[in-house]
Amino acid sequence: MNYLDVRGSRIRFHESGDPAAPPVVLLHGIGRSLEDWALQHARFDDSYRVISVDMPGFGLSQRFAPPTTLPVLADGVWATLDALGETRPVHLMGNSLGGAVSMTMLAADPARVTTLTLVNSAGFGKEVTWTLRVLSVPGLGRQMLRRIDRRTAPRVERTLFRDRALVTPERVEMAIRIARQPDFAAVYLEIAQALGGFRGVAPAWRSALLAALAGTEKPTMIVWGERDLILPSHHLAAARAAFPHAKSHMFPETGHMPQIERPDEFAGLVRPMLASVAA
Repeated sequence: MNYLDVRGSRIRFHESGDPAAPPVVLLHGIGRSLEDWALQHARFDDSYRVISVDMPGFGLSQRFAPPTTLPVLADGVWATLDALGETRPVHLMGNSLGGAVSMTMLAADPARVTTLTLVNSAGFGKEVTWTLRVLSVPGLGRQMLRRIDRRTAPRVERTLFRDRALVTPERVEMAIRIARQPDFAAVYLEIAQALGGFRGVAPAWRSALLAALAGTEKPTMIVWGERDLILPSHHLAAARAAFPHAKSHMFPETGHMPQIERPDEFAGLVRPMLASVAA
């Protein structure tokens, strides 16, 4: 494990590949960690400097002092890259919440983004799993998050994958370890409530973010898993409308994390876009 101090918080990261190669940055979803991108390091680090990050307050990273919002997370990733000495434009890839953070980073500093890859990304519809909606109920959400253990964690993991064989003991143990971090529940609830509530994902931030990105010409890839139980696959149509220039792909019989369920196919889709920019 690698850690560095970022604005007084200990941030966890993993990197592979040649530090002089073009940088690829990988961002996870809500309540998750950089392990969700582990399979993609070896599929890109022959040609790129690949950096995955536990965003502030998630995984095994410490939180930042301000309440957790999309801008706070986006700023935290930029600050982490600065601390790593990586100030070149980056290829951004984000899954779920990480997709919304990636879009926020692009809106805040487009000159620092080379390409954008959105993987079952938040930001394209109000529908979301009922588990996240229930978290908005005062008191109930915190109780639920404090009860992630060897009995409940496998259930959560099973909602993420179409292939139940991917609910491994290692993934369950990591989910429990993350849930035991001192700021896990507080950070999870802050961002969940900032983005929505019992009625689903709030429209205001989605509209504002997509409006800020209207007209962007950054090369973009949008992918989805057909059997996503967290953010339904019909959100892909809204994503295509928001990014009409983007390439897109629907993975059949795949859940919320195509980068894990379809690692080779995922890399095979994205690498040509990255290579075309270099060319």
